[in-house]
Amino acid sequence: MAEREIVKEYGREDLTVIWKPKKCIHSEVCVKTLPGVYKPNDKPWIRPENASVEALVDQIDRCPSGALSYRLATKDKKPELKTENMSQKVEVTPNGPLMVHGEIEIKMVDGSTETKKRATAFCRCGASDNKPFCDGSHKKVDFEDS
Repeated sequence: MAEREIVKEYGREDLTVIWKPKKCIHSEVCVKTLPGVYKPNDKPWIRPENASVEALVDQIDRCPSGALSYRLATKDKKPELKTENMSQKVEVTPNGPLMVHGEIEIKMVDGSTETKKRATAFCRCGASDNKPFCDGSHKKVDFEDS
């Protein structure tokens, strides 16, 4: 039986922040960008009422793992990214994952494909339980670039 993905939603009148814990690589971009919203030691740990919609959308769009997304109250789902002339950028994160920014299609070992539309974090340390994607294990194994 396939394990069901945990999805948590933190709503306010005009926007809902969606968090998928298994995708999170604990880069802390959210906490550093909006410390009034993301409080890892509190329950609930996400407080979307503490920032504007614009600030939340901007921060969520920078989430390197895609663990955070949002739904606007006026739309059924987050608008698709415009991909016209969108280029990809690859960034080697010091002592961390390989980040690929932009829309990409990934062909898995079993032949299936998955499309990612924002930033995708790929494991470089070999310890991820979510290969080929990063799950933050590099911190647990003290992965360092040589």
